[in-house]
Amino acid sequence: MMNEYVTLHESNGRYALKFERFFPHNPEEVFRVITNPIYFSQWYPFATGEMDLRLDGKIAFDDGEGTTYNATVTELEKPYLFGFREVDDLINISLREEGKGCRMIFTHTFNDGSWAVNTAAGWHRCLDVLYQIVNGHPVDRKDNSAELREYYREVLDRIR
Repeated sequence: MMNEYVTLHESNGRYALKFERFFPHNPEEVFRVITNPIYFSQWYPFATGEMDLRLDGKIAFDDGEGTTYNATVTELEKPYLFGFREVDDLINISLREEGKGCRMIFTHTFNDGSWAVNTAAGWHRCLDVLYQIVNGHPVDRKDNSAELREYYREVLDRIR
């Protein structure tokens, strides 16, 4: 697996799934890709590319099955912090300088722990796409969901 570190914490019935990945780019470059609506819609599920990038700004989503909804930007500190509330879930992305690049900490906080394995596998694939975009590579969505679910089943069982 990629240079990645994952943890899962449970607190008060909520679960926080945290990924850490290193990018060989400075935080400004990575932040610019993460918050660019065109790129955001390529790596983030259901994103439409409509984004009002300011505190309390809205991010539009469409699940492709007739449901549209908005997330609300809850944290925005260029180029280190981007967070939003998507229905009941919280997404927080922080970047910190490290060596010749930066470390991204991506945290998804949600209610149903039974979805942790599937959620981890899904985010792994999304973050692979983000990594490809940040590094200027063509987007290649590998069909590796089953393999990733098995991997995260083992990893999350070990850390629970």
